Amino acid sequence: MNLKNLQEKIKVLNEKTSPHYKLYSQAEKEILTKTVKLNEEVGELCNDILSVLKLQRRAKLERFDKRNIYEEFADVIITTIQLAAAAGVNIDRAVGDKLKKIEEKYIKK
Repeated sequence: MNLKNLQEKIKVLNEKTSPHYKLYSQAEKEILTKTVKLNEEVGELCNDILSVLKLQRRAKLERFDKRNIYEEFADVIITTIQLAAAAGVNIDRAVGDKLKKIEEKYIKK
């Protein structure tokens, strides 16, 4: 199979399996945008972690500034809170409930 054949097969597959929906509201668009942004920020944090561990390629290591990792952690936290707000999730409740579950599972009283 060559690339042209593969492209044609994928085109047909996409037509048959593609979801048929539209984003109707501004809120839905905002949630999608914030979700994509969160993934971008997590990717940037991952790049910095690879650099800290010296597992990144040489060109990136030469440009790496350790202080930047603080900003990347902050970006992930801020974007997560923005996404929670857009999705109508009470972040205090979500974190509190999750910590309670973790404590019940691992810190048996």
